[in-house]
Amino acid sequence: MAYSEFTLSKLEEDYGLKNQITSLFQNLEKLEPSNALRAALMTAQELPVKSEKAKSELIVMPILLELRERNSKYFTIYSGDNLNIDERLKGECDFILSKDTKSFEVNYPILQVVEAKKNDIEIGIPQCAAQMLGAQKYNEKKGNSPIVYGCVTTGDDWIFMRLDKQIEIDTRKYYLGNLAELLGVFQHIIQQFKNNDRT
Repeated sequence: MAYSEFTLSKLEEDYGLKNQITSLFQNLEKLEPSNALRAALMTAQELPVKSEKAKSELIVMPILLELRERNSKYFTIYSGDNLNIDERLKGECDFILSKDTKSFEVNYPILQVVEAKKNDIEIGIPQCAAQMLGAQKYNEKKGNSPIVYGCVTTGDDWIFMRLDKQIEIDTRKYYLGNLAELLGVFQHIIQQFKNNDRT
């Protein structure tokens, strides 16, 4: 069963994975984008960015690369890689952010990014939740932290999720138009893993 075939009810039925809408982030600090990122996104606005491929190349990837540079290459980015856990949790992932262990293969996924199909952000939530469960099971086998984050985006709208004991879906959407706030969410997530590494 591919990640994209799951529904939230199927995840609960098969894995006991309940979901809850909740406020994930409080007192976020905004992170002002670099001039290079602003320029890259301005260029994207001038182009016919309609397909998932175009959005991933011209919007999502520049944002993720900016965050990687700001965090001293703490994480690496896998695009279009498979995360096959078993016969049911398997398939290609749009983006996996993984702690940078210098491994050629995904070694410690911390965040999944899913591009919404048909520009409908709600459709991407179950797929992202399934990928987060796959990432969590992968991490548990490796003795890594069980907490995994996820994000679904249309390029303009972004919804964040967190998985520990259950799937928590943020009550808020974030927007490309408020880039500093969006970057602040990503930075908050990355910082949690960096802080845990220091303890």
